[in-house]
Amino acid sequence: MVHSQLSGFVLAGGKSTRMGQDKAAVTLNGRTLLEHALAALREVCRHVAILGSHELYGALAPVYEDIFPGCGPLGGIHAALAGSQTQFNLIIAVDTPFLAPAFLSYLADRATASGAIVTTPEIDDYTQPLCTVYSLDFLPIAEKALRLGNYKIVPLFPRDRTLVIKESELRGFAFAADMFENLNTPDDLARARRRFSGQDT
Repeated sequence: MVHSQLSGFVLAGGKSTRMGQDKAAVTLNGRTLLEHALAALREVCRHVAILGSHELYGALAPVYEDIFPGCGPLGGIHAALAGSQTQFNLIIAVDTPFLAPAFLSYLADRATASGAIVTTPEIDDYTQPLCTVYSLDFLPIAEKALRLGNYKIVPLFPRDRTLVIKESELRGFAFAADMFENLNTPDDLARARRRFSGQDT
């Protein structure tokens, strides 16, 4: 189901140091990680774009480059919100190819129904800021932090306007925690390829 109030963004601007190559271009099951992420978002979001380099990714989708370069993922989140045309904005990392569109749709439903500034899942007591729905009300929070040189995302979540989706709730809807597995190294990639192969048999 495509949500009319929701835009989706793939954060593809990381350095990919441990992978040894641009993670967005790594192939898994016949598609790049970036193509996997875009496909998942297109099932649930009205507008889908990439956060990263226009030169690298401009042929695949609209690209939003950082307004505050070199500030890590928070810079990408800020760029997304600064350019978004919708109140709610789902941001995912390029290296999480097992995210299920059904889960992303559920996250969007919870965000739009609650009106929270931040709607984020929590796995193993750790929130997932790069699989989170941000409302436009997070934009001034992010911009203030960037101007002050504070680049950590989770401490910026407003306590009274953040909806945390607990792991127990995810399990209740048969959403598995291992879909948040991210691919940082060649070993991670090899394991993911085995996992995809197992799913296909």
